[in-house]
Amino acid sequence: MHNPGEWDAEKIRGFLENSQGLEFATENRQERYGWIRDTLVAQEYFQRNKKERGLIRAFLRKVSRFSWAHLTRLIRQYHREGVIRSPPQSRRRFPTRYTAEDVALLAETDRLHQRLSGPATRCLFQRAWKQFGEAQYKRLAQISVSHLYNLRRRSEYRRQCAQFDTTRPVAIRIGERRRPDPRDRPGYLRIDTVHQGDWEGVKGVYHINAVDAVTQWEVVGCVARISEFHLLPVLEAVLHQFPFRIAGVHTDNGSEYINASVAQLLKALLAEFTKSRSGKSTDNALVEGKNGAIIRKHIQWGHIPSQYAERLHKFYTAHFNPYLNFHRPCGFATVGVDAQGQRRRTYPQERYATPYEKLKSLPQAEAYLKPAYNWAQLDATARALTDAECARRMQHAKEQLLRQVKIESPLPPRF
Repeated sequence: MHNPGEWDAEKIRGFLENSQGLEFATENRQERYGWIRDTLVAQEYFQRNKKERGLIRAFLRKVSRFSWAHLTRLIRQYHREGVIRSPPQSRRRFPTRYTAEDVALLAETDRLHQRLSGPATRCLFQRAWKQFGEAQYKRLAQISVSHLYNLRRRSEYRRQCAQFDTTRPVAIRIGERRRPDPRDRPGYLRIDTVHQGDWEGVKGVYHINAVDAVTQWEVVGCVARISEFHLLPVLEAVLHQFPFRIAGVHTDNGSEYINASVAQLLKALLAEFTKSRSGKSTDNALVEGKNGAIIRKHIQWGHIPSQYAERLHKFYTAHFNPYLNFHRPCGFATVGVDAQGQRRRTYPQERYATPYEKLKSLPQAEAYLKPAYNWAQLDATARALTDAECARRMQHAKEQLLRQVKIESPLPPRF
């Protein structure tokens, strides 16, 4: 772009139209300033009309790659002072007090002492300088706590203190972390806890929901607290209500189940104890679905104070659990593979049955029953009431119980 005086308006306009995809690059800022000055002089910029000045400004911007605002400042500077020069560096820079060696000492101290708090780390620096005479800690001994945290945010500190630890196994060895494999045998239970909520400092009841993985036989209990004193008797009563032998129990990783007392109870029953794996939300999906479809649907979300746990447990044992297992049909999935190779679950109409009907239909089902149960006894329970009559009695008992809670509870219920 030499000899800018030889460029007339038509030549500049043609250049701008034909250089849309071109970029002009020179890293020397002073050379660009000099070329702008020469062009302004050669083109007699300040004697031109507004339209011609706009064309020259577009030409200057295209070649110099400066922004419109900066180009305007340069033209104004040349018009006032007759020169174009770089602006002086007026930004104030604070002096650097703490050096890279200080940052390295801070990083080393944090590694040795497992990154203590700011005041504790400052105390270490003061002790190192005053008591042990380590001169390299003199500046750090005078640092403020707030600025110590500023040093910890520096990139060089983070590079020196970065630690990468491998995943550590869970220290609690109670239960085996895997998904149970019942292989179409009843007795492999999924258990979960459903909390009825606290309200204004008053504890709510806890529902214990246990579901068999094969037959969907479901037993619900209720406790006031999930401590060992309250939970173990109810859990033992829940397991006792299953008509078949318990071969395994699977829970999530809650401490109400992952403890030595529950493990001892299951060991006495000769049942395996498994717990959900990390990142595998489907390990306990069956009972999670029953929590919403059974407990929340019937008991809802209203607060029930913990003193009603025993009454709820009696209602579950006398009315709710028999209704669920002898008179409420469940869907049993058929797993197939579609055209894309995906596993799909379908629920055909002929696969709907009550948990008792599903239990009775299993091959060699009698071999799974507890000694205290037989088919004649279970058939009598199943045929004693029709499905409608059993549901009617269950609903009537539930309404009476919830009405009693509403009347006696000191808190306004939210049913």
